[in-house]
Amino acid sequence: MRRVATLRQILVLPVVAALLYGAGSLAAFPAPARAPTAMAATASPYATDAALAVLDDGGNAIDAAVAAALVISVVNPFDAGLGGGGFAVVHLAGREDKPAVTRALDFRERAPAAATRDLYLGADGKVVEGLSLDGHKSVAVPGTVAGLRELHKAHGRLPWRLVVKPAVDLARNGFVVGEEWVGSFEWRKEVVTRFAATRAAFMKHDSAGAEVPYQRGDVLKQRDLARTLQDLARDPRSFYEGRVAQAIVEEMQQGGGLVTAEDLRGYQPVWREPLCAPWRELELCTMPPPSSGGVALFEVLRLLDGVDLRGLGWHHPDALHRLIESMRIAYADRAEHLGDPAFTRVPVAELTSPAYAALRRTGIDDRRAKKSGDVKAANEAQLASLKKESSDTSHLSVVDGERNAVSLTFTVNYGFGSGVVVPGTGVLLNDEMDDFAAAPGVPNAFGLVGGEANSVQPGKVPLSSMTPLVATKGGQFFLAAGSPGGSTIITTVLQTLLHVVDYDMDCQAAVAAPRLHHQWLPESTRLEALGFDTATKGALELRGHSFTVTGGWGNAMCIRALDDGTLEGGADPRGEGVARGR
Repeated sequence: MRRVATLRQILVLPVVAALLYGAGSLAAFPAPARAPTAMAATASPYATDAALAVLDDGGNAIDAAVAAALVISVVNPFDAGLGGGGFAVVHLAGREDKPAVTRALDFRERAPAAATRDLYLGADGKVVEGLSLDGHKSVAVPGTVAGLRELHKAHGRLPWRLVVKPAVDLARNGFVVGEEWVGSFEWRKEVVTRFAATRAAFMKHDSAGAEVPYQRGDVLKQRDLARTLQDLARDPRSFYEGRVAQAIVEEMQQGGGLVTAEDLRGYQPVWREPLCAPWRELELCTMPPPSSGGVALFEVLRLLDGVDLRGLGWHHPDALHRLIESMRIAYADRAEHLGDPAFTRVPVAELTSPAYAALRRTGIDDRRAKKSGDVKAANEAQLASLKKESSDTSHLSVVDGERNAVSLTFTVNYGFGSGVVVPGTGVLLNDEMDDFAAAPGVPNAFGLVGGEANSVQPGKVPLSSMTPLVATKGGQFFLAAGSPGGSTIITTVLQTLLHVVDYDMDCQAAVAAPRLHHQWLPESTRLEALGFDTATKGALELRGHSFTVTGGWGNAMCIRALDDGTLEGGADPRGEGVARGR
């Protein structure tokens, strides 16, 4: 989902940036978490604590990640939850009898069977504003519950009910509302307050009996959600075939939504071959399509080959110019070629090949920024010439004592998703249909445009930017990272990786450092407020770059293995998450 620019982001990050540039070093950033055995980095202290508790009880990284994701569903429903979906990259450490392996699980939402290409078009043939974003018609078939259960069934160690228990307890007994909750609710208040069941779940009554939002420090209990989680602890398929499924279908029918009993019953997560490639001394693995994250990440990294980032130094104008121009090309290709591989041919090998990067690199002028209108996606002739060489959201990372690692990103899309809570269940439903291209060239809520490859079709998975990443070194775990942030996810993960590997930052500095983002359209590059000094910004403007300065975005998490065998973790200061270890 899109991150809300909270007061903390607006005030704290510029101060950090000012300290950073004033000091001329990275000393201004807080120290990372370090621990000898295990580490969890999530968007909520409650989720991090749940992950560590599960590890203490004998669980592995998979158990801990599932427990943390379920807790996020309780305490941060504006980001992710049972009514959404996501992706997970899992690294299973090798043993004497078994080599290490990395797997990728797709539990992304899918379009209902009744979805049509012109679903969001009015009688005039134009997109109806808000129809794919708010309310019942914006809901795709949820995948979170099936995905977490599949992840646990395949690789978990503890009984399922014990992994679900921390979320049940928090839903029943309550948690303390924080600043992120208050800001997110205020941002999406018009939609959240539109539906009676949503108001009942996420609002309280004042002394006069009026419904009012929760404030920071209040305790929020969700008894309906606790009951749903208890049902899932006994039988996770109840979400798709039992009481919860029946309630979802009834709500869809009453509200004019498209999700049916058949849609729910037929949902299954998919194990996919992860998209892996060597880079520097590492092997990087992330999600393949229907995520665009891995393709775009590798495309930018290939375009940056030959640029001495370490030698130029952090935020040198030459390095930033190349970074922006590489992002511009990758996002142009994303808009044209990326989609669900079950419905369209996605030229993954071609777009991520060194040969393609060499071809596109010749079009980058080191002295002048290109206009996005002059940057085109790869054409069929270019792709054909390469075939012979072919080869708002929450993120959490967990690493255990055996060095199994999980990098998991999941979402309900926009803040508080569709705004629809299913009565009697506490389940907030996604608005993932907005991630399709409602019409060619029409931007979605994140400003991303798309074409036929990402058009609405029954059973299709909408294109995603989620980029859960695991890196190994010599076959051993090295790094796990990821972030929410809609269209900015890819560039946030990219910069986190570059900060650690090329600029020698620790994990905390890597996720806290100021960011930039370019996605082909719109034309301007997005910069964090005061995150880039005046001289650097001026040097880039002389090359033709234009900028939009905003508050912070993303909520990145990072864990890496140090040379001495210990683990280091960092949680983005833009959010309320925390990294802790054992």
